[in-house]
Amino acid sequence: MSTSSTRAVFAARLAGLPVFDPAGDQVGKIRDLVAVLRPGGLQPRVLGLVVEVFGRRSIFVPMTRVTSVDSGQVITTGLVNMRRFEQRPTETLVLGQMLDRMVTVRETGAAGTVYDVAMEQVRNRDWVISRVALQEGAKRFGRRGQTHVVEWRDIDGFAVPEERQGTTHLLAALDEMRPADLASVLHDLPAKRRGEIAAALNDERLADVLEELPEEDQVEILGNLGNERAADVLEEMSPDDAADLIAELPPETAEQLLQLMDPEEAEDVRRLMSYEERTAGGMMTTEPVILPPDATIADALAHVRQAELSPSLAALVYVVRPPLEPPTGRLIGVAHIQRLLREPPSSLVGAALDTDVEGLRPEATLEEVARHLATYNLVSAPVVDDDNRLLGAVTVDDLLDHLLPENWRETPSRTAGGPLGRVGLRTDRG
Repeated sequence: MSTSSTRAVFAARLAGLPVFDPAGDQVGKIRDLVAVLRPGGLQPRVLGLVVEVFGRRSIFVPMTRVTSVDSGQVITTGLVNMRRFEQRPTETLVLGQMLDRMVTVRETGAAGTVYDVAMEQVRNRDWVISRVALQEGAKRFGRRGQTHVVEWRDIDGFAVPEERQGTTHLLAALDEMRPADLASVLHDLPAKRRGEIAAALNDERLADVLEELPEEDQVEILGNLGNERAADVLEEMSPDDAADLIAELPPETAEQLLQLMDPEEAEDVRRLMSYEERTAGGMMTTEPVILPPDATIADALAHVRQAELSPSLAALVYVVRPPLEPPTGRLIGVAHIQRLLREPPSSLVGAALDTDVEGLRPEATLEEVARHLATYNLVSAPVVDDDNRLLGAVTVDDLLDHLLPENWRETPSRTAGGPLGRVGLRTDRG
């Protein structure tokens, strides 16, 4: 292995690093490390890495398959087991379960919170956790607690389960992850730890993550939040995703949450829940970009620049008569972003419209929606009522969510044929 056995590698710095095979093709990204705690103060053995491969599936890569670790990448032999990673009872997730634990230094009795751990390779070529980075619990004179790096053998506290474990340092390690990546990390954590992390996220971040999780994880997390907090998070979700989630809850719970939500947000969700799930109405979002005909091109471009918009929603601007909230006034036409980019910013958006676009009825089936998007080469299309009032928009990603199998988030993608095509089925996980 090319990394030096005398150099410690801090675990939190590995989060999100790319993992490559010997040919230089990326296999995936590191999401966590798997260790086994040992009695008698022995240093925990690091068994391997939890790696998210293409298709958002987490697999286990044994440390015996890791040939190089440095600050920017990890290289493996490419021979790994493609079965989904499932944590065993004797295993501990280094980032997910060790960070933020309260421990004590045996000699001094000083207490601190774990913000990182260091691993290194020993003579028998095993990887072990050798040191623990601590932040003192006490804060004096308003200052942040001091930090120390302590040898593993000098620490007490890892063997005792905690009633509640903190989240600060784990969240810091995962802070820059996209919602879909953080969702994968949460999915692989034990239920208790998953609930702690979810509770620590702010409403907007948690809403983004929930939209990327399987339904059973969504229901579990929402059920542990308490009704007031759950309603706040549902308000931050896109109405179509919130409607899908609420539909999975017991009717009494669903009604309680709808009553607690902002009335306008709840009205959108109720409207979406009134449609059959596998129809245009059941898939659509009620929050596309909607403007009046006297808005300028500059106004339209400012709206589609919003970071929270998906690319498919940002591709079209829907121009309608007032009112502008669905169900709107009559749909006049749509403005394609490519056309908007070619027009002077001061021009009116009404002069750049495609008025030939046909709206979908809310009862249109999946097949009809797919045929419509394919026929007109669209990534988004309006959904209208009998009076041509805009009810919402259905996007190609909404369509794919419903066309793919229910467990598609847990199924590996075969599109990245290079790296996955060379992955074998060997494992040294003991």
